[in-house]
Amino acid sequence: MIANFEEKMSAPDFWDDNEKAQSVIAEMNAVKSSVDEYEKLQQEYDDASMMAELADEEGDESLAAEIAEAVESLTKKLDDFELKLLLNQPYDKMNAILELHPGAGGTESQDWGQMLLRMYTRWAEKHGFKVETLDYLPGDEAGIKSVTLLIKGFNAYGYLKAEKGVHRLVRISPFDSSGRRHTSFVSCDVVPEITEDVDVEIRTEDLKIDTYRASGAGGQHINTTDSAVRITHIPTGVVVTCQNERSQIKNRERAMTMLRSKLYERKLEEQQKQLDEIRGEQSDIAWGSQIRSYVFHPYSMVKDHRTSVETGNVGAVMDGDLDPFIDGYLRSQIKVETE
Repeated sequence: MIANFEEKMSAPDFWDDNEKAQSVIAEMNAVKSSVDEYEKLQQEYDDASMMAELADEEGDESLAAEIAEAVESLTKKLDDFELKLLLNQPYDKMNAILELHPGAGGTESQDWGQMLLRMYTRWAEKHGFKVETLDYLPGDEAGIKSVTLLIKGFNAYGYLKAEKGVHRLVRISPFDSSGRRHTSFVSCDVVPEITEDVDVEIRTEDLKIDTYRASGAGGQHINTTDSAVRITHIPTGVVVTCQNERSQIKNRERAMTMLRSKLYERKLEEQQKQLDEIRGEQSDIAWGSQIRSYVFHPYSMVKDHRTSVETGNVGAVMDGDLDPFIDGYLRSQIKVETE
């Protein structure tokens, strides 16, 4: 497989499309990393097996604790490696476009959106993913009204698709002078960044394109020209915005990529809905059907309602420790698919 990548990279026109070339290189590096990881795991297994055989032959019980520790470490690494290999759906390897939209509740919900933005940024940084802010609309007093991130890296979408849904916060609001408990909701939408040609028809006459002056987080992207772009797909009502680039042309290109990704995801969801109706499956996608609850008061707990994975370490989760939840969800989906 690595030989196939090397053959692509040796083609005379490989660097004609720089973005595509970088994507191929990133994928090859990820494959090489998996091969290296497999070889290291094989070596650790051989070492642990040899240690166990030696302890058995010599009756040396003093090695028992060391062997147990090696087995525990190897088991954890094998579980992580297995999960990487199981991310084999068509778009798992793609970059992810992640959007956060606070629900009703004004400043309280907008602040919750800001907290989730920080959480996902921290998670991405810990995993070596690059984060770009494509669109940012600040809240009136605090937090955000909406934000769109492009999270770039191999398997970014494969992991983050586990986060799609409504996230619920229960806490004593810092914005309530009476110190009352509040419940807030933020919707998280995740789609793969689809840059290649896909079977999605986008007609020019179906698009409404608006331009406006960009106003990024903290004002650092404020321009003196109308470089930000908003595209509305009239037949579906899907709206995408981009103000990351200084050039209106580049923002328009990014926005079209986002629109293509959203429309393709919508098409796949409609196909899945039809299959579910044929099978007689029902799924509640109402605003109240949160996928995860984050409780800060009267006790500390984060619980995923799809898998029942939970933890009392709320601080770690808000610092980006999402792997147990992502792992639990992805494994539950793999189990469903194999049944």
